[in-house]
Amino acid sequence: MPYECHFTGKKTAFGKKRAWRGQAITKGGFGLKPTGISPRTFRPNLQNVTALIDGVPTRIKASTRAIRQGLVIKPLKRKYGYTRQQKAQAH
Repeated sequence: MPYECHFTGKKTAFGKKRAWRGQAITKGGFGLKPTGISPRTFRPNLQNVTALIDGVPTRIKASTRAIRQGLVIKPLKRKYGYTRQQKAQAH
């Protein structure tokens, strides 16, 4: 399973980390210079959750933003709660 949100498609992005050195021109220096540029990764905050996908409880990775927005519909914990939902879907 890739490290990617099932709903929003967020995944690992790549960039650079820069270390700056020097005194700012406004403070009387010659300006900031990048002294170290190294690669780094930006990873989304993914959580393993059990969600209803096509009516079936499935383990997926979902970003916290998708969970907060209500894109993730979690299955009920107890079986006797399903009957009302099933009756509503039948009509």
